[in-house]
Amino acid sequence: MANLRAGLIGLGMMGRHHARVLRSLDGVDLVAVADPGGDPHNVAGALPVLPDVQALIDAGIDYAMVAVPTQFHTEAGLALAGAGVHALIEKPLAKDTEGARALADAFEGAGLVGAVGHIERYNPALQSLRARLEAGELGDVYQIATRRQGPFPARIADVGVVKDLGTHDIDLTAWVAQQAYTSVAARTAFKSGREHEDLVAITGLLADGTVTNHLVNWLSPMKERLTVVTGDKGTFVADTLLADLTFHANGNIPTRWADVAQFRGVSEGDVIRYAIDKPEPLRTEHEAFRDAILGKPADIVTMRQGLATVAVAEAALESARTGRTVTLG
Repeated sequence: MANLRAGLIGLGMMGRHHARVLRSLDGVDLVAVADPGGDPHNVAGALPVLPDVQALIDAGIDYAMVAVPTQFHTEAGLALAGAGVHALIEKPLAKDTEGARALADAFEGAGLVGAVGHIERYNPALQSLRARLEAGELGDVYQIATRRQGPFPARIADVGVVKDLGTHDIDLTAWVAQQAYTSVAARTAFKSGREHEDLVAITGLLADGTVTNHLVNWLSPMKERLTVVTGDKGTFVADTLLADLTFHANGNIPTRWADVAQFRGVSEGDVIRYAIDKPEPLRTEHEAFRDAILGKPADIVTMRQGLATVAVAEAALESARTGRTVTLG
């Protein structure tokens, strides 16, 4: 069978990484790249730099990777759907729910594979965490807390921290728990002189009663990417910067030191840091999308799921604006 012909639009900070992975992917040939702004990272190689998505389509591609700024996702995606081209679109799926819904409807209506690049799902620590939660290793899940903090990346111009960074945590939380959000409350801050928020604290509730909270900002000099899941058997801590997963078990040995014991609702048990395979998340994401196009079993982030994540992000922004908890339908 002939290799799939892939195209890439958007040759910026993420586009260069997508190009590298696409060139190394079994069963795929990167045959066309496009960016109206040129090729600042010299990733095109021998390929001409095409001017727009239509030129990419005209190159005869089977599927496209869309890594343009968020505000152009809907336009590029709808053009690809109209031409019968499968597409993997960087997160968030679109700048608003209206655009995200239009994309989901278009790709589903055309019978095409459409996916969203929520790369954190493919982090080895979170993949292992989800498998362990599914196996019941934590028992009932009580809370999922995330912290995603670090300096401001100058490449982000068209969205705030909620839609750029926060959507990572919204998606991964719903995915590891296999539950949808039913309500969110949030507070934001604007500290760096931009029109978009650069700090948010979100409290959410999932359909099964799990409480979630997300601390996200572009104001911290230290970079942090943590997901902490607490249940009746203990706590998992996933550090997605290092792709490490640690389990803190609830102990069953009584604490005999009275001054210490009186402060604990649970006791400290064994701590295990798992030795897990650590493939590159971006490569795993591309392999899953390739397999989905080929009709093989694959865990992709569907556009319908991407739409749900955008809806939660917009609800968080609405909550911050109004000071009220927002219920999701």
